[in-house]
Amino acid sequence: MIRSSKIVGGLLAAVLAVCGGAASAADKVTVQLKWLPQAQFAGYYVAQAKGYYKDVGLDVTIKPGGPDISPVQVIAGNAADVVVNWMPDALAAREAGVPLVNIAQVFNQSGLMLTCKKSSGVSSPKDFKGKTLGVWYGGNEYPFLNWMAKLGLKTESDIKILKQGFNVDPLLQNQAACISTMIYNEYWQVVDAGVKESDLVTFFYEKEGVASLEDGLYVLDSKLKDPAFVARMGKFLKATFRGWNEAVKNPAEAAKIVVAADTSGSASEKVQKRQMENVAKLISNAGTAKIGYLEPAAFERTVKVLLAAGSSPVIKKDPGKAAYTHAVWDAAQK
Repeated sequence: MIRSSKIVGGLLAAVLAVCGGAASAADKVTVQLKWLPQAQFAGYYVAQAKGYYKDVGLDVTIKPGGPDISPVQVIAGNAADVVVNWMPDALAAREAGVPLVNIAQVFNQSGLMLTCKKSSGVSSPKDFKGKTLGVWYGGNEYPFLNWMAKLGLKTESDIKILKQGFNVDPLLQNQAACISTMIYNEYWQVVDAGVKESDLVTFFYEKEGVASLEDGLYVLDSKLKDPAFVARMGKFLKATFRGWNEAVKNPAEAAKIVVAADTSGSASEKVQKRQMENVAKLISNAGTAKIGYLEPAAFERTVKVLLAAGSSPVIKKDPGKAAYTHAVWDAAQK
């Protein structure tokens, strides 16, 4: 009996050790978002809330963004493992010395547009000349500058740029003929403020042929030399894609999860559900084996746009294939 009890005790100790090891084996990952909690990032919040990250052995911290937070600065300071960013800003940062590499492209369509009041006299891009246009800065201005260059409009003389805050007041208060909006967010803020959709005219960057890739996932080049990091990021992508597929499939549930994650209490389920429904349009490969895959042709198209910004190109040279990798996406498929 004594011998038996020792064996049982030994087995119990071994089991506890394994369980304890499993409990402490969760790899930590910190992801920095580009903006505050909203359905634009629903996939990450859904993956966390439903335990998808835990299922693959990850302990994920989701850091909200904001008007004073630059994902590039955060990852350059090693305060995040991976960041959500737009490709123009990421490639500009890479050329400036922060070697970001795209490991996945969640949004494969652009949601950026200029929204104008018809009463301002704007009915087509040729009417921009002489007008005041609201533009987001902090890395978000690059697609706009590309577009103006393509139109042959000089930002120093042909148009007046209003450095737009992250609100729609300039349009509501007639301070600008057009403002920057996203189809899933600010456009609807204008409508919710009482402006009829029939009184608005919109210009999608995607349709104007100057769209750049938005909301991709980026890591530092040096980290990719570590096989353990690649494996960890592969797990992160696998769970994240599962979260995005679920969010696209169930926008109402995703909205509830996003609202719960917003500690400010300012988000509403109705608004977030509508936002999620519009975000879903930007992930046309959701629910397929290709979700999150960066198509080389789309990357090359974005690079071409960024190089063609007249006398002030966003980047001066083609970064080539070193600016993205499919290795992590491939790891996520295992």
